[in-house]
Amino acid sequence: MNTHNALFAHRVRLVAVAMAAVAFLLVAGQAAQAQVTPAAGYTPPDDTPSIKIGAVVFADYTFQQKPTVKDADGNEIHSNSFNVARSYINVTGNISHLVAFRITPDVTRESGTGSSLNGSMTFRLKYAYAQINLDDWLPKGSWIRLGIQQTPFIDSVDGIYRYRFQGTVFPERAGYMSSADAGVSFRTTFPNNYGDIHVGVYNGEGYSKAEANSQKALMVRVGFKPLPRHPVLKSWRLQGFYTADSVQSNAERTRAVFNTTFEHPYLNIGFDYLNTHDQSSAKPGSQNLHGKGWSIWGTPKKVFANGSSVEALLRYDYMEPNNEITTIGASTVAGKGIDKRTIGGIAYWFPKIGSVAFALLFDVENVTFTDYATAKPTQQKIFLHSLVSF
Repeated sequence: MNTHNALFAHRVRLVAVAMAAVAFLLVAGQAAQAQVTPAAGYTPPDDTPSIKIGAVVFADYTFQQKPTVKDADGNEIHSNSFNVARSYINVTGNISHLVAFRITPDVTRESGTGSSLNGSMTFRLKYAYAQINLDDWLPKGSWIRLGIQQTPFIDSVDGIYRYRFQGTVFPERAGYMSSADAGVSFRTTFPNNYGDIHVGVYNGEGYSKAEANSQKALMVRVGFKPLPRHPVLKSWRLQGFYTADSVQSNAERTRAVFNTTFEHPYLNIGFDYLNTHDQSSAKPGSQNLHGKGWSIWGTPKKVFANGSSVEALLRYDYMEPNNEITTIGASTVAGKGIDKRTIGGIAYWFPKIGSVAFALLFDVENVTFTDYATAKPTQQKIFLHSLVSF
């Protein structure tokens, strides 16, 4: 076995051993618990099965300012359309206090040029997993998941960013991560609200693709809150995330992210730094890309007495897909490429009633591409986005 495969196999074995140890503790703990007579006044956990239905809809109107396109008669026009970018149906529930599940179909537009369904709305699975809750033995919020589930990094920041209905967070928007994948993962929290750790083994291709090789992706995220009891800085969080994956044997596909966020009643802010490595093959002369980039965003807000709010969305992304000169065979590909995305918008979040949320966002997005061997046109779009969630 070569060095790279040996190292990767070692990582997978470590994760497998850790999960086996947790499973052993579960069995031992359950057996011990069965031998202990509950103390007087003991309230057993609620094991009544339950099921809940929810939904999420991302709808928008998009006007493309740049570049213009031509219609069938050759007229130069500004493309514009009404769209439903995403529609989720969430089915969640508990079989007991130990076992939970989630099934989330995703309805989205089929865009494959070779598909007979091109242009149609298609139905597919976004999430489908079973969850074993470990709160009886480990800190609250600990669990094991098996199936198509959230990947560790995207899941951790979406709840703070809140504007997925405008567009995904930076590493996913740049095309380097998927929000869900099939695999097994484990999460637990640190004492006194100091943070958490989430580690898992996934296919590595994302939920929308089948496994393409024998390799698996090891994903690890560690979150840390330096001052969990500070009256102002208690929600400040630092995170590190790393994916060790391979397109095929000895062809690396790695992702490293440093993230920090801060939440406040009047302002949420975040910063990401991303480093990537992609090899198309281990063979000499194959494409070998090293990318880097960063993103910063903020959502200053005004909250009203009825629970509604007006928020600004300000975001800037900078990405170099290849920050080194690339050699492919005997050819040198000049230009590393630089992508710059600017997003500015204003949102109104209606008063939340129970779990029902509704928001409207008017925003402008501008994307420029420089230093590419083949020039790419600037993209400028004007949107009216909406979110319905319950």
